[in-house]
Amino acid sequence: MTEKSLIGAGVMSGTSADGVDVAVCRISPARAKGETPQVKLLGHVGVAYPRAVRAAVLNAMDADAISVAELSRLNWRLGEVYADAIEKAQGSIGVKVRLVGCHGQTVYHQGAAEKYLGKSVRTTWQMGEASVIAERLRVPVVSDFRPADVAAGGQGAPLVPMLDYCMFRSTKVSRVLVNLGGIGNLTAIPAEAGIDGAMAFDTGPGNMVIDGCMRRLYGREFDRNGTVARSGKLLQGVLDEILKESYFPAAPPKSCGREQFGEAFVSRLVAMCRKAGGSEDRDEDVIATATALTSVSILDAYRRFVWGHVGQAAPLSPVEFVVAGGGAKNSTLMRMLEDGLQPMGVKVRLMEELGIPAQAKEGVAFALLAWLSWFGLAGNVPAATGAERAVVLGKICRG
Repeated sequence: MTEKSLIGAGVMSGTSADGVDVAVCRISPARAKGETPQVKLLGHVGVAYPRAVRAAVLNAMDADAISVAELSRLNWRLGEVYADAIEKAQGSIGVKVRLVGCHGQTVYHQGAAEKYLGKSVRTTWQMGEASVIAERLRVPVVSDFRPADVAAGGQGAPLVPMLDYCMFRSTKVSRVLVNLGGIGNLTAIPAEAGIDGAMAFDTGPGNMVIDGCMRRLYGREFDRNGTVARSGKLLQGVLDEILKESYFPAAPPKSCGREQFGEAFVSRLVAMCRKAGGSEDRDEDVIATATALTSVSILDAYRRFVWGHVGQAAPLSPVEFVVAGGGAKNSTLMRMLEDGLQPMGVKVRLMEELGIPAQAKEGVAFALLAWLSWFGLAGNVPAATGAERAVVLGKICRG
């Protein structure tokens, strides 16, 4: 099939499970051999999950046991939620999409191989029935992007590096593109690097642990603007102990999710803070420590794994930290990142400065990945996921 320009919608619901982001984009073929596809964002819409749907999603993520019937029903209900969100985006932006890329809701992700029934397996599961979307909108839908990479020996994550490379690589600046969703992840692209020179991995918790602590201790969904964290005191001993755990010093490629940093981790963190002196009348110290965990784990990952990767270019070109995701709205978290990076001469910027709203980036990524899949082009970056080869991602419902 000959590549051509299409208007596509990228649909993303992240590990924070707070709602759906739809990015409507025009994706066009590369202008010349050796270049990358052209991506233009036409508009973005964010839709909160209905309260009951969000509760069901969080329950499915954290349940030790759940019925097959409940999972099946949730899968179909999410398909309707995504179709509703795309229809809302079409009406708001005033365009008709011709292709949909739907990431779905991750309910389980195990990037590292573990023994199961006598065989080492990796697995990932994103819910949201694509057939429902295709029937409602009568357009092709690409979904279930991660398994193809996992089958090729990768971790199935992160997949955003393809967008990072297409849109944000530079000949003059080394860029570290950080997404602060439920999980924190980064893509490092040295100045003048090719696609094989990109490095990407999950750094650990983004907003997930902060949000979990806020729900547990304050009955609120998140720490608006980092106000609670700003009033608390970091419990350094707790932070130091957590950073010794196996995920943080492990070398990339690596990925994580609610399995590592969900409700069980939140319970353990709160208990550690209580033991360390963060009494019940000092809940703000728990939030301050959870917020510091996000920032310090990102800074530690940069020092351990990324500085050597971009450092060769650093004397000749500046390094920029470009932040996207909901965590970019947390001024306390952003200040922690800026304070940690300033001594290294690294400039912090917001994704908006590069033309993409912070909340839209992952939606844009899956619009691009859907376009690549529709035309039979590889969408993963093996250097980031650890896959043995570049593969075409996703499954197609033709509508």
